[in-house]
Amino acid sequence: MKNLVCPFCIIFLATLIYVSPLYSISSSHKTIVAIHGDNFYINNEITLKGVSYDGVSLEGLLPNSRMVQGIFDDLNPETQHLWKYPDTGIWNPDRNTNEFVDAMTVWRKYGLLSFTLNMQGGSPFGYSKSQPWNNSAFDSDGTLRINYMKRLERILDKANELEMVVILGMFYFGQDERLSNERAVINAVNNTIDWLFQHNYRNVLIEINNECDNRYSHPILKAERVYELIDMAKGKEKNGYRYYVSTSFNGNTIPTEKVVKSSDYVLLHGNGVGQPERITEMVELTRKLKAYRPMPIVFNEDDHYEFDKPANNMLNALKAHASWGYFDFRRVKGQKGSDLDEPFEDGFQSVPVDWRVSSERKKAFFELLSKITTVKQK
Repeated sequence: MKNLVCPFCIIFLATLIYVSPLYSISSSHKTIVAIHGDNFYINNEITLKGVSYDGVSLEGLLPNSRMVQGIFDDLNPETQHLWKYPDTGIWNPDRNTNEFVDAMTVWRKYGLLSFTLNMQGGSPFGYSKSQPWNNSAFDSDGTLRINYMKRLERILDKANELEMVVILGMFYFGQDERLSNERAVINAVNNTIDWLFQHNYRNVLIEINNECDNRYSHPILKAERVYELIDMAKGKEKNGYRYYVSTSFNGNTIPTEKVVKSSDYVLLHGNGVGQPERITEMVELTRKLKAYRPMPIVFNEDDHYEFDKPANNMLNALKAHASWGYFDFRRVKGQKGSDLDEPFEDGFQSVPVDWRVSSERKKAFFELLSKITTVKQK
């Protein structure tokens, strides 16, 4: 007599052991970011507890750096050669993420609490007019691309382990047209939030898009309507938890009343701000908006340095009780006053990226960061 196998039982058992590679669910979380008033908390403790600099308390701030290319790839075969590594002559997205993850522990030891990633990256040249490359974690209909999300998962898991907060941007101008229509944009937002819920991450702040008043193709991503996406993302909740959501504007720009009203925290950019006093003024003007209520103000992009001077954009932001984010890219001759082409070691946005603290500019930032985050109040 032959052994009989129940087809239904086979199907049932298969469903028990199969887990989609895209939607594998983390069973626990370690790092939880929270906002109370205008302060950040990590795991129920105010950030930089007891820390002051030059007589000013830094409690509640979130020192950060723009590291948006952590999951970068280029799906356009005609432009992939632009990102080849100097030692191998080829581009490798997994190497990029591996080296990113390897560097995170060093960043954290210097006092970095947060960094910005973007699911469509940023300009791999620092600044760009046209963007023929295709770097997007979304298919044209807003479906999540598995390889991108696997790389993102590795970074978020490491950040979770290190008690770091990730400011996760979704869209970047010049790449948003990779999505076919407004419905695809909405799908992308919903799919991203659902993915974060399914992986149980609570160390993530959402930035809908980088510089919403820049050249976006889809009206819902522009300054006049992006609050709709902020409200939509805020409306998604699971087990009593939702994500904190905001968006950013161009450098030297004060956000609109509508965006501030919808946001959980305010994002500012210091690009184009050559005088530190203007950083202080931007914070003051933001707090004077009718829609503003006690909420954190975060600069998550600023390409001004002068870390050796007693007044610079970073220090002025911190003294105004605003978090500050370091933005560094590899200069080419004639760009931002550079008189030479900088080497591979420079910059955190130019692809391929050397994620180590490998240049004098990077060292100056991280050394100042380390100095100010270790000064305890007397």
